[in-house]
Amino acid sequence: MANLEKELIRIIEAHPYIQELFEVTDHYIRDYYIGAGIITQTVWNKLHNYEFTYGIDDADVIYFNTLELPSRELERLKEEKIRKALPHFPFEIDLTNEALVHHWYEQKFNKKIVPYQSAEEAIETWPTTASAIGVKRVEGEYKIYAPFGLQDLFNGIVRPNKVLVPEHVYERKAVKWKARWPGLTVMEWSE
Repeated sequence: MANLEKELIRIIEAHPYIQELFEVTDHYIRDYYIGAGIITQTVWNKLHNYEFTYGIDDADVIYFNTLELPSRELERLKEEKIRKALPHFPFEIDLTNEALVHHWYEQKFNKKIVPYQSAEEAIETWPTTASAIGVKRVEGEYKIYAPFGLQDLFNGIVRPNKVLVPEHVYERKAVKWKARWPGLTVMEWSE
């Protein structure tokens, strides 16, 4: 995986908007990951020779802080500060404190979950093996958390991570992604 990690870092370093997001977010949050779609889809754009911004809807930034009140208000305030500092950022920014997700998840997704114990545990539940990835920057060095490895990501394989995602959500994402990146191989839910 070391070679794939190096390749992922090269791709991330070349993406100007991811670099801007790291620079600005560093001012508001100490320990966080940029993950999911913006990372996954940046790699797929590279594999398909598409522009950096093609097909990316949002940038997920996650952190873990058990000391915050179980309200999304502080998340939204931090998110707004980051957005204002990036006025030309082409994607929505979705900031989430994973320590608090269990407070609102059932209302939003109709499923009760136990509290996450870390940001990494949250990443382990993300909907596909290729998108269950987070990248953080610690003292200028990138740290990658990819519980399912990077092979599916770089091989363009969309495989369900059934820990939390329901089948219909996985299928909706897979259809959307296949339309945007036709070179992807989508695995059936039952495989």
